[in-house]
Amino acid sequence: MPASYQLFPLGDAAIVVKFGDNIGYDVHTKVRAFAASLEAHPFPGFVELVPAFTTVTVYYNPWVVSHKGHFDPYQSVIDLLLPVLTLTHNQEELPSRLIEIPVCYGGKLGPDLEFVAEHNQLSPEEVVKLHTAAEYLVFMIGFAPGFPYMGGMDKRISAPRKATPRPAVPQGSVGIAGTQTGVYPLQTPGGWQLIGRSPLLLFRPFQELPSLLRAGDKVRFVSISEEEYLYTTKLAHESSY
Repeated sequence: MPASYQLFPLGDAAIVVKFGDNIGYDVHTKVRAFAASLEAHPFPGFVELVPAFTTVTVYYNPWVVSHKGHFDPYQSVIDLLLPVLTLTHNQEELPSRLIEIPVCYGGKLGPDLEFVAEHNQLSPEEVVKLHTAAEYLVFMIGFAPGFPYMGGMDKRISAPRKATPRPAVPQGSVGIAGTQTGVYPLQTPGGWQLIGRSPLLLFRPFQELPSLLRAGDKVRFVSISEEEYLYTTKLAHESSY
């Protein structure tokens, strides 16, 4: 496989595999393919992996690896990862799910919609139209359990983070920061510009797969009324357990 990646240690029990320097579809495809291959072909001593925008961090148990006849755990894990990287290079592109996320835009559920509109010299209706017209790619899950970092947003509705983050952003809030958009799965502090709120539960801790979204998913936002939001919120909470 061509040297399209870099390997370097993270402490004494992890290796970072880096596939590029810039966030983009090609690098994301490599990250996702490697993560899928390693999950399908774990090595003795493998603990877990954490995919990010341009990297996959692989955690391992040095004691287990050493007890498999290897005296240098770091180098031994590198040797174990090379076949997986080769398999990744030859792997076909993985399929993606398309998830629709309903959003009630503006008003008390999207208090920063007016700011985003004024910042871009648009009307609130134009912001909503542009936000719902795009198909977004989930690059990674992070910050909070189930929080999706999504790319593909129209630059005409980009907006800076708030100078002072809110101490408590409501669950389901849909925000914009720079050229990214995301949905807060839990009530947490946050500095993104809030343009709406979704009734969907993105993090369901009592289910086998607690995160509704995963890296590689594609997302479309669908505008709904406040009445639809309230009704769907009630159904989502009743069916989450």
